Amino acid sequence: IKVACEAALGKRDKICIFGTDYPTPDGTGIRDYIHVEDLAGAHLAALEYLRAGGKSTTLNCGYGHGYSVHEVLDSVQRVHGSPLNIIEEPRRAGDPPQLIAKVDAIHEKLDWNVKCDDLDFIVKTSLAWEKKLLEKAAK
Repeated sequence: IKVACEAALGKRDKICIFGTDYPTPDGTGIRDYIHVEDLAGAHLAALEYLRAGGKSTTLNCGYGHGYSVHEVLDSVQRVHGSPLNIIEEPRRAGDPPQLIAKVDAIHEKLDWNVKCDDLDFIVKTSLAWEKKLLEKAAK
């Protein structure tokens, strides 16, 4: 999402899709993207869990579903309102077709609830952040 937002804002001249022949609905990789506010909320919930006497543990953090590369790029173009220069490249070695977090345990142990599970919202806030970084760098 970061690289796509940078491309939308002109920091990059193109965005590459690495692999369009995966066994996924649109042929591109699927990832479980999470909004930074939900990630921070998970960390706060973990801190409260530990403070209440919970034992240290490892938990997956995500939404339990994913978005394809094409879905992300479509969202960036829709939210930003301009087309991206998209280049299709071969797969990268080792990239799995899909990575989705198993989230049952984090919800059970931490009573963690997500608030930002919307791709367009994730993209909108990512674009705003990347724009702020570009403006700061220009000063």
